[in-house]
Amino acid sequence: MHIDILTLFPEMIEGVFNSSILKKAQDKNKFSYNLVNFRDYSVNKHKKVDDYPYGGGAGMVLTPQPIFDAVETITKEKSSKPRVILMCPQGEPYNQKKAEELAKEENLVFICGHYEGYDERIRKHLVTDEISIGDYVLTGGELGAMAVIDSVIRLLPDVLGNQESAPEDSFTTGLLEYPHYTRPADFRGLKVPDILLSGDHAKIYNWRRKESLKRTYERRPELINSHTLSEEDNKLLDTLIKSDE
Repeated sequence: MHIDILTLFPEMIEGVFNSSILKKAQDKNKFSYNLVNFRDYSVNKHKKVDDYPYGGGAGMVLTPQPIFDAVETITKEKSSKPRVILMCPQGEPYNQKKAEELAKEENLVFICGHYEGYDERIRKHLVTDEISIGDYVLTGGELGAMAVIDSVIRLLPDVLGNQESAPEDSFTTGLLEYPHYTRPADFRGLKVPDILLSGDHAKIYNWRRKESLKRTYERRPELINSHTLSEEDNKLLDTLIKSDE
């Protein structure tokens, strides 16, 4: 996978891309990236990339010319048309399903905005996706883009040390992940559940499934409504509901 990121502040991103899992993924040649300061594409003699909005109003709006020219330049030699993603609070709410979808692409282009917003022609005629990482406003799209990219890269084959990690993550299964414990078995009188020490894999699986349902029911009950439950899951869920009554 190759990723291009259009940003006015490339220094914000370099540290993240050269640390932890993202650095290891690059070392394994699982992805490459290119930071593009779209100010470099401005034809304005002062290299301005924003202007006052037509019709009045507070703030400045990113002009279309530098962003159009930047995207067209970096994509003109690509063999397939990349997904061009606009980071925007008005965009599609981001989730694990979207991460899995994007992880199948060979080329991704992220546009990170600042100021009051984007000229609408960027939305309508340049991008393929608009993504929001939550119902709040950041000073720019870089933090959101980094969150999306991290969630996508970790899904690429052989990026994670344990290939079973990603399929069991919260949201990948449709439910929140079950609780985890590690050594020591007894820490200050706080003990690991006996079943996890039993060595009985079938019982451990059932315990984890029950705890996953319980945690989802207690913390994110709306996820259960969109998830297909087995007959056994429904029995467990009925028990949880009755215990709350």
